[in-house]
Amino acid sequence: MSYFFTRTTRSHRLPAALALLGAILVGGCSQPSTLQEIREEGVLHVITRVAPSIYYQEQDTLTGYDYELAEAFAAHLGVELRVREADNNPEILSVLERNFAHIGLAGLTSEPALEERFKTVPTGMSVQSVLVYHSEAAGPDSLADLKGQTIHILAGSSHSHVLPDLDLANVESHPDLDIAGLLKRVDSGEFSYAVISSNELDLNHVFFPRVLEAFAFNKPRQLVWLLPKVQDESLARAITDFLEQTRRSGLMAQLQERFYGHLDRLDYVGARTFMHHLDNRLPQYQAMFEQYARNYGMDWRLLAAIGYQESHWRPNAVSPTGVRGLMMLTQTTAKYIGINNRLDAEESIEGGARYFRLIHGRIPERIAEPDRTWFALASYNVGYGHLEDARRLTESAGKDPDRWMDVKEFLPLLTQREWYSKTRFGYARGHEPVTYVQNIRRYYDVLVRITEPGLPADAEPEQTLAWIGPPPEENGAQTPPPAEDESTIHAALPPELGLIPPTL
Repeated sequence: MSYFFTRTTRSHRLPAALALLGAILVGGCSQPSTLQEIREEGVLHVITRVAPSIYYQEQDTLTGYDYELAEAFAAHLGVELRVREADNNPEILSVLERNFAHIGLAGLTSEPALEERFKTVPTGMSVQSVLVYHSEAAGPDSLADLKGQTIHILAGSSHSHVLPDLDLANVESHPDLDIAGLLKRVDSGEFSYAVISSNELDLNHVFFPRVLEAFAFNKPRQLVWLLPKVQDESLARAITDFLEQTRRSGLMAQLQERFYGHLDRLDYVGARTFMHHLDNRLPQYQAMFEQYARNYGMDWRLLAAIGYQESHWRPNAVSPTGVRGLMMLTQTTAKYIGINNRLDAEESIEGGARYFRLIHGRIPERIAEPDRTWFALASYNVGYGHLEDARRLTESAGKDPDRWMDVKEFLPLLTQREWYSKTRFGYARGHEPVTYVQNIRRYYDVLVRITEPGLPADAEPEQTLAWIGPPPEENGAQTPPPAEDESTIHAALPPELGLIPPTL
């Protein structure tokens, strides 16, 4: 059993005892309200499990959609967040029933049986129970096709409330598996059918390319946070009010974009192709990606993801427009950054790292990560000037030009005369940078998962914010000259200076 104590995103393991925690939390009728107790103690106690959709630890950082909402709520209350890590949902429910935590994050939807045992607060994230099957199994077209089949689910999941209505021959629950373990068995063919939450499928699908989606059993239902039934209503009301504030402020939408906004970019064929190239092409170039990413203060996996998006790691790739090489440098770009042979893999990788580093330095420092990196990727693809045009359109529409989730709505408008006629740099294929950024984010996910064996089996690694750091001073990396105003930026870096994805 492991415990976490966190005040920010850094974690420190501390021994703790349930009895002590129970003594803190359990009180008599004369005790102040739950919310008052939390504020007096200065601690919000949360019980959860490791899952990419909820909570996980990556290096020294704790993250996850529900975790970050809980962390923001604790900050809103002005208290510390202490997280206890459970093995599975039955343990979470047991801890809550004994009133040994304030909130349970279990990735469950509200069901009548659950509401009888706990207070529930909807989180704003809707999911469905989805049937998945092995690619070589018979793909079911309807519920009738499942008659007599064995359906596998995780113990303590919400799906147990859906499946009994189907009168299936056998539903097998697995208390010792997590979502990755369940999907692995479907991917290998050991299990023919399983039911999981749609958000869990979104986060894990690319890693299990032989898992196919059939259909959903139910309409979308909101995930809920669970609170002990013996609590008064003060904490539930405070959470409800806070989540409504996050919805109105856009924080909830931004978190959903950050964790889920890029997950639809790899289909079955694309996922299998990428995994094949990981084994057969990447080993030839990984050392180069590592070296030049280190030289220019980048995460090598981000540089490799860019390279895969550009050429599928093919050093001799050539587009119909003459863009070429592993990093698909234009002739203008190569000349600008001092690359002589675009078809030389090492020169191309170094050029891509140098150019991306330069582009990243152009993005305003006030833009926080990861948005700053996503803007840099879009600029790398479509050109800095066109990105600035889209940011101006975003601002003129009353949205935030410093948030990727807002700007990516306006980039595609650069293909329409009524919009690009209002901009400085005119027409651009604005759909491409949106797809480009989403693809690279997904490729990066896979690379981190594979190269960090210390990550939890089902961790979603995309949220690392250490993609870009200051380049080592001794590496001789080219950095852009300081620009006093926008005209200087555009003079130094023409809007057309970018990398164009080839036709593959």
